Amino acid sequence: MINRVLIRIKVVQMFYNYMLTQGIKSIENARKELEQSFDKSYELYNYLLKLIIDLTDLQERYIDDAKHKFMPSHEDLNPNPKFIDNELVEILRNNVQLAEYIDSHKLTWRDNEIFLKLLLNKIQNSDFYHEYMESGISNLESDCNVWRQIMRRIIIDDEDMLEELENQSIYWSCEDLEFMGQFVIKTIKRVADGDENPIMPQFKDQEDSEFGDLLFTASAKQEELNMSTIDKFIDSRHWDSDRIALIDRAILLVALAEVRNFENIPTTVTLNEYIEIAKSFSSPNSAAFVNGVLHSAIMSMRNNGIITKQ
Repeated sequence: MINRVLIRIKVVQMFYNYMLTQGIKSIENARKELEQSFDKSYELYNYLLKLIIDLTDLQERYIDDAKHKFMPSHEDLNPNPKFIDNELVEILRNNVQLAEYIDSHKLTWRDNEIFLKLLLNKIQNSDFYHEYMESGISNLESDCNVWRQIMRRIIIDDEDMLEELENQSIYWSCEDLEFMGQFVIKTIKRVADGDENPIMPQFKDQEDSEFGDLLFTASAKQEELNMSTIDKFIDSRHWDSDRIALIDRAILLVALAEVRNFENIPTTVTLNEYIEIAKSFSSPNSAAFVNGVLHSAIMSMRNNGIITKQ
């Protein structure tokens, strides 16, 4: 599921690119790119679920190949099948919704088996993998738990994984891996809890599915209006308006567009969300700058009756 935190990040990134290419890229083209970035994020969510299946299949091929060696060892002939018999994997493999998405988008990791082998090796060298394989417990809960740990402790934080994804798509970044990896973990929990429909939708509801497009469009159309508001509250003793980093401008402009156009989002939520974006994507001083300008702009808009929400 693509939540509003990720939506805001993607809108800021797209609006920043739009500001860089004004006169070249139209609002309509930028909106289409934004929609595509949301689609690619959801594709990554399904791709990571497919990774669980493909890693299991690779291990099963290893076991089968070992049995058919010229002189197989006792261990080759009597492998521990716990990893490949994992109930979570079987549930994902048989999920119609996931299978249809994978088929329609032609998702597979098998085209890059070298990377897949390296990742499987990291998993097999982990302490929690050995604990799982040696445990006498065999049930859905333990099968789900080992994959939650694999996703959380290996896949999400793996630099090779991030490099692999960035090589595959310009829309996949560390933020996408972090967010979609967390939603995969939530999906695994849903399976463990017995949810019959564990695969999460692209957006929570229709309102969220429209939020990004509406926010970007408002940011683009109200750019001059919001920039004039921002300029009023830049302290010239500390900040030169003409030298503010473009990413800081983008953050402020999108934030003010949200303040103006989304009555049901409290200003404190907007303020906190864009301060966090500034911390992640701009300079060390940007969060304090964004906080100061936004807080002053919101207070002024409220005092002048431009907004009424708290």
